[in-house]
Order: sequence, then structure tokens, then C-alpha cells
Amino acid sequence: MAYNNLILEKEDRLAVLTINRPPVNALSPETLEEIQRALEELREDAAIRAVIITGAGEHMFIAGADVTGFLGMDPEKGLGVIELGQKLFSSIETYPKPVIAAINGACLGGGLELAMACDVRIAAEKARFGQPEIKLGIMPGWGGTQRLPRLIGRGRAQELLLTGEMIKASEALRYGLVNRVVPDSELMTAAREMAKKLAEQPPLAIAAIKEAVALGLDTTLEEGLKIEGERFARVFATEDALEGISAFVQKRKPEFKGK
Repeated sequence: MAYNNLILEKEDRLAVLTINRPPVNALSPETLEEIQRALEELREDAAIRAVIITGAGEHMFIAGADVTGFLGMDPEKGLGVIELGQKLFSSIETYPKPVIAAINGACLGGGLELAMACDVRIAAEKARFGQPEIKLGIMPGWGGTQRLPRLIGRGRAQELLLTGEMIKASEALRYGLVNRVVPDSELMTAAREMAKKLAEQPPLAIAAIKEAVALGLDTTLEEGLKIEGERFARVFATEDALEGISAFVQKRKPEFKGK
């Protein structure tokens, strides 16, 4: 499948999806649709067990939405673009395969909103993070006001959202916004190592865990435990579960097949 704004590469059981829209990899509606199509393509590819999302170039992950397209857009069309991004990013949270954000540079606005929807965020030391929409007289619309407080707490999130200021990778790590910070030259190596580690896990259990976390966080503990129990029962009945338990008893490495 051909893409205008993406580069999709497959390596063994991994896929690397690179946002390639110079100069700043801004997310246009077309780019969002291409990301969705690429993820659907990878969903159907049983050989792919993990996905890495990164940005093209040395200094830019994703600068945000392509706000030039907002000029002259009426509220109805604007809402359509917002719903497109919200739907895509929410689908990443429940995507059946682990998704890793390899943040190679500025991660701003819609770029940060995309990264926050991923399962694991690994940042280069030079990366910078922020939700600068306030400086344009607008606000985040692809989950920034919802996922950021959930990740780093209300107070810190409000400061970033209301000032539009950027923070360094080291501060993002301290806040819990990213999982790991590595030297710039080691970013993709670290991302691939993480992807390979996740690719070795049972795919059906991965999908069930992602669903349970995404659905359970927004409900009561009681309801969340019910969601967890339902997915445990579903995973427990799989061939992978039998293989995993058998391998543990037999003291050997399991071979999960996603069945």
C-alpha cells in the first residue's frame, strides 16, 4: 500500500511507521487517515507483533497538527478534524499490538497527543514536549486535556496546558510522561529492543491487557475488576495460555502463536 506522508518498514516481527511530512511532520487530515490505514494493514499482518512510531529527520518527532489547514475552516469542519484525530488516537490505546513512540525531537501539540496514546514512550535526550495550542488562541483537541492529566497529574498538566511552555526530556521523564530517555544516537536501538521484547509476549494477552487498561481507567474499581476478569477468562482459554503454563512447568521458553 502506498503512502504519501508515511514510510512503513517491516523488520522481522516489527514494523516502523515514520511520519514523513517535512519540514516539521505536521499532522494533516490526510496524514491521520494514512496512519489509520497503515495500522489497519499491520493489524491484518500476523507476522507483525509490535509497532514503532517515529518522525522523519533529526530534530522533529511531530510538531503538531497542520494548523495552516484550519484557516477559513468553519466550526463544523473543525469538529470533523478533531473527531478524526480523537478516533485514531483512541484506537491506538486499544490496538491489539503494542505501539511504541520513539520520540526523536520536538513532540508538540498533536504529536504529544499521539505519543500519549502509545503504550510506551522512549525519548531522545534532545526531545522537547509541550501543548502550545494556547499560544495560538486555541486548545488541544486530540486528547491533550484528558490524557496529559491522567499521565502526569492535574497540577503539572494544567501548567503545561495553560502556559504552552515546553519541557526537556529529562523533566518529561521525571513527570512520568515518558518511560525512558536515551542518548540521541541510541533512540531507535532502544525502541527496537523494547519492540522485540514485547513481540515475544503472547499477542492475545497483550491485546486483552491493553483493552482492560484503556477501558478500566475510566470507570470505577469495581467495574474495572469486572473488565479484567472477563478478559482473563478469555485469555485463559487460549492455546497460548496452555503453552505458557506448560513451558513454565517444563522450564523451557514458550512459543506463543497468537491462538
